[in-house]
Amino acid sequence: MNIHVAIGPLVALIAGILILVVPRLLNYIVALYLIIIGLVGLFGMGRL
Repeated sequence: MNIHVAIGPLVALIAGILILVVPRLLNYIVALYLIIIGLVGLFGMGRL
């Protein structure tokens, strides 16, 4: 039996839990997300 876990929902779950525990992390999590999405968009790492 194989279990496949997508990385997106897993990261979202962890980020949500961290924001609930430490609300000040929200700024850093959003900033990191935007930087990663920007880099992926610029360099095309999302294309297969």
